[in-house]
Amino acid sequence: MITRELLGSAQVPGGEELKLFAHGRDFMIVMGHNELMSTRMRGSEEALATMTLDRLKGRSAPNLLIGGYGMGFTLRAALARLGPQGRVTVAELVPEIIQWARGPMAEVAAGCLDDPRVRLVMDDVGDAILLAPEPFDAILLDVDNGPDGLVRPENNRLYGKAGLHNARKALAPGGVLAIWSAERDDKFVRRMESVGFEVEEVEVRARYDANGKGKGPRHVIWFAREAA
Repeated sequence: MITRELLGSAQVPGGEELKLFAHGRDFMIVMGHNELMSTRMRGSEEALATMTLDRLKGRSAPNLLIGGYGMGFTLRAALARLGPQGRVTVAELVPEIIQWARGPMAEVAAGCLDDPRVRLVMDDVGDAILLAPEPFDAILLDVDNGPDGLVRPENNRLYGKAGLHNARKALAPGGVLAIWSAERDDKFVRRMESVGFEVEEVEVRARYDANGKGKGPRHVIWFAREAA
């Protein structure tokens, strides 16, 4: 039997402790009894990127903001579709997440952080939104388990009305705010609509087999655009 091996731990500023485990060739990041992410389940994180870019067709050089890095699934999926002129800013708050990507998970990262189209910002994505030097064509948020601040209570400010207003103002005309969540949240959808977004809710699966058939838990991605 293969046992889990603890590779490292990290304290989320103002939040909980994260632990990185290896289980054979798989990796997982765990908080308490919650498995936040795993190399075995990457489908919905990749869909966050691919489905966002599907909604940006016609833009030859999209400028994206991704918060946070996680295991890099969203970033790698974006880079595969972005084209040579596209750009991605990655905002990650926890230094150890990047250390793990460049260390024990280097094979998984596959050099994505060194891609010349990528700019890494070690900061809260909320601050990256406020300090953006130019508008983003899309903001992709996967910084928690959804709009409930499980990992870090301060993440709630991203999903409150003020945070949603800030995101809307940081988007270029026709831009997309894409938010990953472990589950549906009708109250949050109404909150997005109340600040001027039109919201599309899409259910995705945690992983997909070689034939593209979805398996595992059902997750949700919201795609929000400024209402006409």
